[in-house]
Amino acid sequence: MTATLERVPFAELAAQAIAGSATGGCGVREAREAAFARFAEVGIPTSKNEEWRFTSVRHLGSTQFTRAGAAPRLTDKQLTPFLVGAGSLRVVVVDGVVDLALSRLSATAAVRLAALSGTDGEGMSCAGDSATAMMTPFAALNAALWTGGAILSVGANATVVEPIEILHVTTTAAAIAVITPRLAVYLAPNASAHIIESYVSLGAEPHFTNTACEVVLDDGARLEHTRIQRENKLATHIGITSVRQAASSHYRSVSLCLGGKLSRHDLQARHEGSGVETLLYGLYLARGEQVVDNHTAIFHDHPNCNSWEVYKGVLGEKAHGIFNGKVLVKAEAQKTDAKQTNRNLLLSDSAKVDTKPQLEIFADDVKCTHGATVGKLNEQQRFYLRTRGIAGREAEMMLITAFVSEVVAESTHPTVRNALAALVAAELSGMIE
Repeated sequence: MTATLERVPFAELAAQAIAGSATGGCGVREAREAAFARFAEVGIPTSKNEEWRFTSVRHLGSTQFTRAGAAPRLTDKQLTPFLVGAGSLRVVVVDGVVDLALSRLSATAAVRLAALSGTDGEGMSCAGDSATAMMTPFAALNAALWTGGAILSVGANATVVEPIEILHVTTTAAAIAVITPRLAVYLAPNASAHIIESYVSLGAEPHFTNTACEVVLDDGARLEHTRIQRENKLATHIGITSVRQAASSHYRSVSLCLGGKLSRHDLQARHEGSGVETLLYGLYLARGEQVVDNHTAIFHDHPNCNSWEVYKGVLGEKAHGIFNGKVLVKAEAQKTDAKQTNRNLLLSDSAKVDTKPQLEIFADDVKCTHGATVGKLNEQQRFYLRTRGIAGREAEMMLITAFVSEVVAESTHPTVRNALAALVAAELSGMIE
């Protein structure tokens, strides 16, 4: 590390990660060095950066983060409350490192679910597209510091019926630590799968989770991706999901954000062939002084592709929600059909939302719409319920549940959908007086 880089936040941690990396195989050491040089070049974003003007991450530059200590040994019983799927295939990542004893891996002709280690030479190019590191400053930081995660590949024409769960657990040993896991997913032509990417905290201590997920869908592949963030209320969570879709592929994302003092997720999908469909559904619930930020981008680079996006937020007390959704349609992307909606419900006068739906269209034969709303509970609906003997907290719960159910219902697996509904109900119960 040069003297200049040593003054950059996280430099000491990067030096440790680089020194501990293998030099052969996929060139992980070289990838780490390049990624941290990129992070040092762009730095921690400020309000002058258009993509971050509503979300302050200043505290990340002034906090002396450490590596997580030795994680306590966890049991299946401790994990059970956090598992969403059946658990027949899963990877459990504890404080950024895969716990093989708790994981249920697979290596068959059709499905490979493997642990990813940050020290073994199975590095950036093996774990996904290293170009992701150039997308955001924190993607570059993850590429420099990543400690573990999972690789999932599904063979051509194979169908994985049960959801595959990637559970990230942060323990009390990771107080004031930075956790940097990765997830790489590849579906071969006409393959089909459902993954659950979940983040939880066992303690109440502050920590910084910085994640990266790379998804590559080949021709005709279909993936449902459920992402659940329910870390503790002092955590900082910043993640990026990069999706590349070949011709006639289908990607469905259902995102639920409940936790974190500050939470930011960048979701980017790029169409690399015609006949692609991208469906993005998101729900965020925040209270106290939580800040939750969702940035999405769909790149329509080819003709005859569809995208549909619905993000909803419920914010109480002094919570702050941010939504920035981009749909970019190239001149050659004729016959594009793209719809984008962001709706927000404020439960107090102190809660606020900054929403910015964007369309950039360079083709002339398209159907594209977008819109955003911010408001409070409808008084006419309240009155209607009162006339039928339903008032107060019960009425509010009923109306808010109806508002959020549109997103929850988009989960196609009954077990996952019921789990999402239960998480939402429990969080709303704490938000409504």
